[in-house]
Amino acid sequence: MRYCLILLFSLFTLQSQAQVWDVTKRVFNSVFNDTVSSERPKFIAYPTLAYSPETRWEFGVSALYVYYAKQDTSNRLSEINAFSFLTLESQYGLWIDHALYSDQSKWFFLGRLRFQQFPLLYYGIGPDTPEEEIARVDAGSIALRERVLRNIGGDLYLGTWFDYQRLSSVEFNTLTNEPIDFPRGSNGSTNFGIGLGLVYDNRHNVLNVREGFFGETGFLHYDNAWGSDFPFTQFFLDARYFYPTTRSQVLSAQIVANSTWGEVPFNQLSLMGGESMMRGYYLGRYRDKTLLATQLEYRFLPFPFSKRWGAAAFVSTGGVSPSPREIDLGDWVVAGGAGVRFLIFPSKDIFTRLDVAFTEEGPGVYFFIGEAF
Repeated sequence: MRYCLILLFSLFTLQSQAQVWDVTKRVFNSVFNDTVSSERPKFIAYPTLAYSPETRWEFGVSALYVYYAKQDTSNRLSEINAFSFLTLESQYGLWIDHALYSDQSKWFFLGRLRFQQFPLLYYGIGPDTPEEEIARVDAGSIALRERVLRNIGGDLYLGTWFDYQRLSSVEFNTLTNEPIDFPRGSNGSTNFGIGLGLVYDNRHNVLNVREGFFGETGFLHYDNAWGSDFPFTQFFLDARYFYPTTRSQVLSAQIVANSTWGEVPFNQLSLMGGESMMRGYYLGRYRDKTLLATQLEYRFLPFPFSKRWGAAAFVSTGGVSPSPREIDLGDWVVAGGAGVRFLIFPSKDIFTRLDVAFTEEGPGVYFFIGEAF
């Protein structure tokens, strides 16, 4: 009887191990081999360890949900991308981005949410700010921008823009012995903007564009009448072009222009840097009422000798100024770098990227799902 119990226990243990192995194998295939059929929705969540000039070392969780409206692959791929993080300096935040298309792309919802609590480094305003930060701004921030767009013919969309930004519990901690002028909004502010815009978009996969053009332009007006602490207006332009040089290689180009006028708080001036445009520069390293920047990127997706691994090389240049008429190319700075790509969802052609960018002021490292633009 004893040996029978041992045998039964052994068989049960082996069966349990087989079940665990089977579940593990299915999860592994689902995530890394993307065995889900291309028309079905796909969700993935995984821990991340990253470093960026804005947050330094950070631990986080990334999640991505992608789908085709009505599971029809002739529709454009919709995506919801979320990222939460906690740094060793007790900073934390939540980012959510989405680009959602209805059936036959009649409606397009494009937006992002940024909720974060971590110190912002402040270098001053204008193109001639010092190399070292002059203040550390401790604050909590919420930024929500949403576009609700209706197709008006072909690949052209017209819609309403909404933008809400709140900076609260602000403390300016000076890091220099020189006196500084505290900028507008240094005590915090809440601003709500309403506007109109046009979008032209013939991309099929917003996370990895192989061919096509995306352009958006419009304006936002912030007014005391609808709850803004400061009245000002913002004009913006973002144009991106993607040209396939071979079946697996793409030349990508982008130009961004932002201009504001009125009583603009310092946190809503045009900011240079970050994980998308001018990688390598701290977001807000340069800020002013006007920004003009452009970048080129060449992508190998994937390499000819690999099914999952690829790479990209990029270069960018841009500058800030008090107004469009005062743009001076002599004040522009340059950034560039390269990165590796891993095909995380083969059936949906989605890569995750690790980029290293270099500037005159040092490097920056970025880890995200989807391309920079």
